Amino acid sequence: MAFEDQLREFINSSVGDAFIREETFRDDLSFFIRPDALVDLCQAFLDDADLDVRYLKDICSVDWYGHDDEMAEGRFEVIYNFYSLKHKYRFFVKVRLPEDNPEIDSLTPLFQSANWLEREVWDLMGISFTGHPELTKILTPDELEGHPLRRDYPLTWEQPVFSWNKDDPPEVIK
Repeated sequence: MAFEDQLREFINSSVGDAFIREETFRDDLSFFIRPDALVDLCQAFLDDADLDVRYLKDICSVDWYGHDDEMAEGRFEVIYNFYSLKHKYRFFVKVRLPEDNPEIDSLTPLFQSANWLEREVWDLMGISFTGHPELTKILTPDELEGHPLRRDYPLTWEQPVFSWNKDDPPEVIK
């Protein structure tokens, strides 16, 4: 059995009704699940030695503000990039979150790599990760209000000043 089929069966059996759909784009397989099933699925990944999905490579997000299916599926999409070292296979697990409460359980207790990745998504997109040990800003200045990667964030041309360079004169670009 091909690893893709094995993975597909595993996810279907692990999350049951929480499985929404699967997509393939440029030979990358993505599984959409309900947010409440994410932690259980990831724990199942870690418990299954045959799949060997122990590497969370990345977490990113998409703001579907103004898109046709925003209201039906949720404004925000959180994308988890997993990799099986044994099978040398990358795949994605995706969840959609509503605009009014973009919140999901943290994967930091399961994957140490989730710590900074979740902080980055929170800082730039405003998606909260319940149970995260220290959900603080890591990329934007503390004084910056809002989340700059949201599509409804106001555009500005002002360069933010960070505390380490606040007394330096601005550089002139030639």
